[in-house]
Amino acid sequence: MTFQRAFLITGYCVVFVASAALARPQDSPDSGASIRLYHNPIIPGFNPDPSICRVGEDYYLVTSTFEYFPGIPIYHSRDLVHWRVLGHVLSRPSQLDLDTIRASGGVYAPTIRWHKGTFYVINTLVGKKGNFVVTATNPAGPWSDPYWIDGAPGIDPSLFFDDDGKAYYTGNRRPEGLPADSKTREIWLQEINLQTMTLAGDRTGILYEGALHGANNAEASHLYKREGMYYLLIAEGGTSDNHAVTVFRSNTIRGPYEGNKKNPILTHRHLGMDYPIAATGHADMVETQTGEWWMVLLGVRPYGGFHYNLGRETFLARVVWESGWPVVNPGAGKVLSEGPAPAFPAYPFVSQPACDNFESAALSQQWYFWRTPRTVWYSLSERPGFLRLSLRPEAITRPEQPSCVLRRQEHINCSVRLAMEFVPRKEKESAGLVLVQNPNFHFRVEYMLKASTPSVVLTRRFKGEDSVIASVRLDTKRLYLKVETRAQSYNFYYATVNEAWRTLQENVDGRTLSRTNAGGFVGTMIGPYASSDGATSNRYADIDWFEYKGETD
Repeated sequence: MTFQRAFLITGYCVVFVASAALARPQDSPDSGASIRLYHNPIIPGFNPDPSICRVGEDYYLVTSTFEYFPGIPIYHSRDLVHWRVLGHVLSRPSQLDLDTIRASGGVYAPTIRWHKGTFYVINTLVGKKGNFVVTATNPAGPWSDPYWIDGAPGIDPSLFFDDDGKAYYTGNRRPEGLPADSKTREIWLQEINLQTMTLAGDRTGILYEGALHGANNAEASHLYKREGMYYLLIAEGGTSDNHAVTVFRSNTIRGPYEGNKKNPILTHRHLGMDYPIAATGHADMVETQTGEWWMVLLGVRPYGGFHYNLGRETFLARVVWESGWPVVNPGAGKVLSEGPAPAFPAYPFVSQPACDNFESAALSQQWYFWRTPRTVWYSLSERPGFLRLSLRPEAITRPEQPSCVLRRQEHINCSVRLAMEFVPRKEKESAGLVLVQNPNFHFRVEYMLKASTPSVVLTRRFKGEDSVIASVRLDTKRLYLKVETRAQSYNFYYATVNEAWRTLQENVDGRTLSRTNAGGFVGTMIGPYASSDGATSNRYADIDWFEYKGETD
């Protein structure tokens, strides 16, 4: 089986499931008049930089995926509270080259817009070619190959469609004359030809720096038009605890733009690092079919100190307009853990099963690869009902693509289990479970040879250095592994009979997986892993099932 054929099967599954989602055969709108409360985050786990658009009564949202493949999940909702994945915008290797991409490089800050029957996602591929646009008539796909935008500096591009039929590109750039290490950024605007996907006409700097002078990194620009006025929404202050949302307006699209005297209209930087929601910013707004306005944005939930293993997540906030300016969550002025929901019926979707038994022809949409898969190193058909992972020289400790599939950790408290069949025959052969931020910060639970003896080994990798936390001699063909997280206490178990758990190590400090320690822009990912760590091998590990259960945080 060639890789292309295998991948087309995966792509077909994505489109098939997504098309079913659009038809909503299993959706269940609430019989009540409206949702009483919503709970944040609306999309938990590593889902930063949300952007949203509405088509009729349907809402579509995209988030960043950085070095993970497939790129850019597209979520669908009918009530702004309940969301499910339709597919991924960048699901083919021809669309997304992540080869040699550094950790937290890759796909940055997509914007999604809909105009006259076509969906547009504009994005930056950091570390490769730069900024690009992809299009589709169905949000479930297929999406086009990228149209690369020449002469478009900066990151976080956005599109705006004006009433006169013209389309505009906005982005950020370092103003001329400033040193290379300057974090001052100017927001610029230029018309874009949608037939040729090229920039046209004059480029205009519409905002030099932001409202928070010296706060750095004016980015994530989005334009809106309301009652004849143009509104420019941006992020400032970086993407950590100083993050903020500011807004500007103008009578003409090219400015000049005046700042809201109440800027920032949203930030949690003044609430301190012990507040349960922090780093709020990078927002996008949408008007509902009932005339309400809502904002989606990223934020984090610190725990165990200013540590957030889950990464940046997607939150929801209400917006009202006062004196021609947007006000976020009036009366509170901050992102709420829960609040009154939009004024239309709830539309929950059928929950996805906690356990993946690998019985489908393609991997389910929860799974990601580290960088673009170029060869066939996994199979769902060679042993039906199992995910077969080839042992390859690539390892998770190096900047390459290992034999590993990963899903997000979405809950502060969760339980992860898997069952696998594997017997190590040589030194360096291993298979098991990984919890990872990047190649230099992760945990590995591996069945391997240690001093020529089969053993279950728990390794912590911190700042690129390995340390063995626990090791147990064990001779078995079938092995069960479990990790339970209780805030920053991670507990590791193993068994040779299902549910007959033995302790490998408890109360391990989970802050190894905190973005505060690991840096970068992603969140913790968890999944099965196999490797021969630099050696040649023709062997494999069979994963029977993988289960993820989260607890309400």
